[in-house]
This record gives sequence, structure tokens and C-alpha cells, in this order.
Amino acid sequence: MNDQTPIEKKYNKWIILLSVVIPVAVAVLFMVKLKDLGFDVSPLPFLPPIYATINGITAVLLVIAVNAIKNGKVQLHQLLMKCAIGCSLLFLVMYIAYHMTTPSTKFGGEGAVKYVYYFILITHILLSIATIPFVLVTYVRALAERFDRHRKIARITFPLWLYVAVTGVIVYLMISPYYSF
Repeated sequence: MNDQTPIEKKYNKWIILLSVVIPVAVAVLFMVKLKDLGFDVSPLPFLPPIYATINGITAVLLVIAVNAIKNGKVQLHQLLMKCAIGCSLLFLVMYIAYHMTTPSTKFGGEGAVKYVYYFILITHILLSIATIPFVLVTYVRALAERFDRHRKIARITFPLWLYVAVTGVIVYLMISPYYSF
């Protein structure tokens, strides 16, 4: 049974397209180095702490937004969620710019911490991919004023997105001692 509103139907193709294109583009662009293509660009070593901070801000915005809606502050919730989406987009642009201009850093930790780091990194990456359609569907359901369905998926989206935002900061903190520029 398809009980979607016209707004939901309108955005379905975009949700699918963006859910596929964004991770593929990030993977491809992660491997592209602008210097290899003949561009005279300098590394951007200042970006990781900025985009890690943006991840932290996203996490804070998400928590405050959930508290706002629980307290009936709908407009504040909407504003905070738009800001969280904006922060995630800003993070994405900076992340791609950094990896297109700067060589990858290898994690230098040893022993158990290495396994912890890679577990956090891998789950962060996989869940960041999975979070894209969840965020988009959750947002579109709010736009369509399907708040029953919005709440239902938001209960999944919120912890996924929060995990991705928080682990983005943790990954940065764990690898930052190994940056060399």
C-alpha cells in the first residue's frame, strides 16, 4: 500500500539518487589527488580539526533539537535540524577538499587501541553511508507533515546520526597525533 503524499513521492527519486551518489562520489574523490591531475594546490592540514568540530556541533544540535521537540518547541526543533543538516553538508565539503589535497594519514597506534580505532572508524564510515537516506526520508516526512511517520523513522535516524557525529570527533582525536605536514 502506497500512502505517500505528493511531497514524499516528489522527493523519493532524489533520496535514492543522493543516497547512492554521495557515498560513491566521496569514495571516488577520496582517491583523487588534485596534484596528480596537474593542479597546483597546497595541502589543507587545518581542515581536520575544523570538520571534527563541525561533527561535534552537529551532535550537540541533534541532542538539543530532540529536547526541543520533546518540550513542544517545534520551530526551534526545525531550525536546529536544518542547522544540523547544514553542518553535515559543510563537513562533507571540507572532508572531500582535505582528502583531495592532502595525503592520507595512517593510524600509528599499536595493540588494542589499534583495533578500537579501526572498529570505530569502520562503523563510523558504514553508518555514515546508511544515515544519508534516513536523514533525507526523516526530513521529507516532516516537510510532508507526516509527523506520525516522521517520529517513527526519527527514532532510528537520531541515534545513527548522533553516533556518526560523535565517532567523527573520536576518530579525529585518535588519529590527530599521527598527522605530519
